Amino acid sequence: MLLSSYMRTRLLFSLILLIGFSYPTLARIIRIEITSVQSPTFEGKIFGRIGAYEKLRGKAYGELDPNSSQNLLIPDIQLAPRNAKGMVEYAMDIYILKPINLAIGNHKLFLEINNRGGKLFGGFNKSNGGNDPTTAAQAGEGFLMNMGYTLAWNGWDCSAAPSNNNLTITVPIARNADGSSITGPSYEYISFDNATSLTYSLAYPTATMDQSKATLTVRDRLGDTPSRVSSEGWEYASDKTIRLIPAGTPFRQSAIYEFTYTAKDPVVAGIGFAATRDFVSFLRYAKADDFGNANPLAGDIRYTFSYSLSQPARYVNDFQTLGFNTDEQNRRVLDGIENWLGGASSIALNYRFSQPSRTERNRQNHLYPEGVFPFAYPIMTDPLSGKTAGRLARCTASNTCPKVFEINSSNEYWVKAASLLHTDSRGNDLPDPDNVRFYLISGAQHGTGNETSRGTCQQFQNSTNGESALRALFIALDDWVTKGIAPPASKVPRKSDGTAVIALPQPGSQTGVVPQAALGWPTIPGVTYTGLITTRYLLNFGPSLDQGILTTFPTSVANRPSYVNFVSKVDKDGNEIAGIRLPPVAVPIATTTGWALRRAEYGENDGCEGAGQNIPFKATKAERLLANDPRLSLQERYQTHEGYVDAVRKSVHMLIDQRFILDEDGQQYIKAAQASSVLR
Repeated sequence: MLLSSYMRTRLLFSLILLIGFSYPTLARIIRIEITSVQSPTFEGKIFGRIGAYEKLRGKAYGELDPNSSQNLLIPDIQLAPRNAKGMVEYAMDIYILKPINLAIGNHKLFLEINNRGGKLFGGFNKSNGGNDPTTAAQAGEGFLMNMGYTLAWNGWDCSAAPSNNNLTITVPIARNADGSSITGPSYEYISFDNATSLTYSLAYPTATMDQSKATLTVRDRLGDTPSRVSSEGWEYASDKTIRLIPAGTPFRQSAIYEFTYTAKDPVVAGIGFAATRDFVSFLRYAKADDFGNANPLAGDIRYTFSYSLSQPARYVNDFQTLGFNTDEQNRRVLDGIENWLGGASSIALNYRFSQPSRTERNRQNHLYPEGVFPFAYPIMTDPLSGKTAGRLARCTASNTCPKVFEINSSNEYWVKAASLLHTDSRGNDLPDPDNVRFYLISGAQHGTGNETSRGTCQQFQNSTNGESALRALFIALDDWVTKGIAPPASKVPRKSDGTAVIALPQPGSQTGVVPQAALGWPTIPGVTYTGLITTRYLLNFGPSLDQGILTTFPTSVANRPSYVNFVSKVDKDGNEIAGIRLPPVAVPIATTTGWALRRAEYGENDGCEGAGQNIPFKATKAERLLANDPRLSLQERYQTHEGYVDAVRKSVHMLIDQRFILDEDGQQYIKAAQASSVLR
């Protein structure tokens, strides 16, 4: 049907009004400011057919509509100051490494979610990285650059220190409608592994210096009953600092202090989720900002991926759960996600008086809102809380779900209840969602430890390095997203195949126990086994937890219901059976674990947080028998050095065939075995 000239004019006018009044309400990056360009960077190093890279540093400025349905999920956003358009503003650091000639790049974005402001550039690229990678040496082998990825980072963590090239974000302080300070309960877990610390800085200023409105307790070990420190034993040094008195008294080494008080002036920390959403959306879809500044990647990005390690992996868990993988025009933000060391945990970011730098392990930070339902991806009802939710709920509704790899070390199963990622609340196996796969890097600690150092632990730390598997799995993730090639099947402990060992909660304790016999752990001379494991409890943070407002902090986990979690069964050496068994586990020269215990001067037999253990085998049968060690010696296993190298070679070929390591990384394992002193 033809429209009259009048009707066409009226329709055009209506469209102009619609655009003029609705577009500014969309959350987005309104201005991008590139403050420095280094072209080329990495001293002009050439990356295969891709050529040289350039580095862009700058700031991005964003606006959020506090009334939009997506942004309403951010606690206190409606109490944040607004600009003349009624929008809430924020600013963040940005950092981009891109091919100088984008046309011959691979048109894919590799977004690395920074860890407390710091970049994790080195692991993927086999370099020392640094927080401002610049030299050819810092580019390392250039794993990502050789394939043509554009790499990007943005600030999201309002607690990140603005130093050492960290990425930061500036978010507003929330205020009551009359402009007065918002106050509420806050909690600090305090423990120094030294005897010299004299003060402790609070995350937020106290609302009152009246000591009777705050409580400080202390205990030496996690299982001890806390004792209250009298008002004559501590004081406020400022509204954000406490200290013991008389002045100059240090906090007791490795003792556990807990401080509860009334804080004021919360920042709207949850804006960090929207900042990443809008930054990636801008790079992927926009041509320019509101001021005409060009998007440096305009028209280039076809696929987007994220990589995160530890704290940012927990951030990405919540990023998905809260629906931030959908931008405000209902478009997918990230196509593929590789999470490493996040466990089944959340991050305490989307709360009033948030402390995103905190993380719970079997000795630390138990009473923060990290281990909260939902843990898994499918939508289900939690029998403990009665809530129905799942990490996939919001993206399923908007058809914006990414492909996801959840990869964890043994440490995450022992100290962060990672099994809840792929089970229901009672510990029953769940089928893998169509878009998610799960992998355990067997026998690894949280990151790579120094096997010549004990740190605060009883045994030497575990140097099993999962980065070779991370690289291979990232290629598999890319193939899954861009080519539809199915990835390797999940490799985790399961009840259904008998590789899972259930942790038993201990009534009144903040941890549970894995029985030694059920695990299959051998009795090794000089090695203490307690079975200590983190247990997730349903904690009471008050009735407004879902709105991100914590009205109370639990004082303990005593008499609280718990979720069922488990770890991998071990073989007769104490090495894990389930998961991806890299050569150090498949062809062992030691028992490697994801758990460890503290030594005497640091809280003996409490959990040693992220550390694991490396407990070497004896070289000969005679040495083993003399030590009463039940584990076979190196000589009994491999007979000769060449026998050891052959065993490593067979393991490498199997892992390459399974797509769990790349050929070039496999060759490095073989070369390392050849150069080793094993049975020399």
